[in-house]
Amino acid sequence: MPPLLRAVRRLARAYRLPADVRARLVLSVADLVEGQLQAGRTVILETGQEAGADADSYVLAVTLRCPQVPGPLTASGLPLPATKLSPGSVTWRFTIPLPPGRLLSSSLPDDVSSRRDPWPDRTPWTETEAVEEELRAAFARTDALGVEHRRLKHELAETNAGVLALYVQLEERDEQLRRAHSLIFQELEDTLRPPPLSVDGLELAVHYEPADAHAPTGGDLYDWFTLPDGTLHITVVDALGHGLGSTRSALDVTHTVRTLALEGHPLQSILARTHEILMPLAPDLMATVLLARLDPASGKLQLASGSHPPALLVPADGEALYLEAKGRGIGFPLPGSEQVLHADIGPGDLLILYTDGLTESRRDPIEGEKRLTAAARRLAARPLREIPSSLAAEMRSIVLHPDDTLALAIRMTRSDP
Repeated sequence: MPPLLRAVRRLARAYRLPADVRARLVLSVADLVEGQLQAGRTVILETGQEAGADADSYVLAVTLRCPQVPGPLTASGLPLPATKLSPGSVTWRFTIPLPPGRLLSSSLPDDVSSRRDPWPDRTPWTETEAVEEELRAAFARTDALGVEHRRLKHELAETNAGVLALYVQLEERDEQLRRAHSLIFQELEDTLRPPPLSVDGLELAVHYEPADAHAPTGGDLYDWFTLPDGTLHITVVDALGHGLGSTRSALDVTHTVRTLALEGHPLQSILARTHEILMPLAPDLMATVLLARLDPASGKLQLASGSHPPALLVPADGEALYLEAKGRGIGFPLPGSEQVLHADIGPGDLLILYTDGLTESRRDPIEGEKRLTAAARRLAARPLREIPSSLAAEMRSIVLHPDDTLALAIRMTRSDP
């Protein structure tokens, strides 16, 4: 092994290969032939010269042959990858520049000691000096890589800091846009919903909560107004879907109902007539509707329903009960009210109108109605303005099925209107 490695060093030195390339070539040769020499097989080192790609250089080919190898040489993972492989040989090719004014000999000698060699380096040297030169080249390469690594690491840290700062800015901008959108939607929602209503003898309060806080419009809508005879009319709508499309559907229903109610149509006929008017204009519209009329002077209550959850009555004295009127919603088969339910509301009694988002947040409407009854009884003594939002907070403490939620509370005052 030592004579072979000395020959490789002498060859590389003669052709002025860089010290780091020479070191890699020596290590590659050592890796390839160690097993062959230990097995007593012949190893042949050959050199050849080939014409280069241009007139200013030529190619030095260094070939290592092992004619007795039983199988192909394993040349993977070498410090200096080979440029040509065959079953019994490995070849490396190096581009060698010609000295100024020299032409490549036509004979292309392969003996590095030949005086006809284009550019052999015959500077005296020892193997120790060659090894030290290779080590210095390796250390210099390592140091250069270390400096480059530190530079890249510093640049990467600066880049990461800049990206992080940009990410924070984008998050802040995104949050500003979300808040701006929410405010716009909130203003739109406030515009679409009727203003607070003052009716002698009654207290009114409402709470609305969208399924998506960033899209506060939805299909849950209400309308309230007083008829010419002083009766309070309330419409609660839950249109199928979410977002602006369902809001448009709910508005179509409330506006149609208001028009029919002010024209004097009987309460029982309003839902069926609303269906007849809207279906040609919006054939995909589907909505549940609850209509309520309350005379603040007498406490007489009328309810008409189209597939809507029943109203909840919590008397000041007595058990809470659901007031369920039969009927089918707008866009349903056989739409309209089957009957008008009549009830009496006394001073201090609490009436809750709502959409199914309040009772079906856990996907069980029966369990939701029981929880709503218990919550309404606990909260009945509170100021009315607090009751709808407090009901929503208790009922939606666990939400398995997010939906728009509307809760509306009415209470008869104890004094005469």
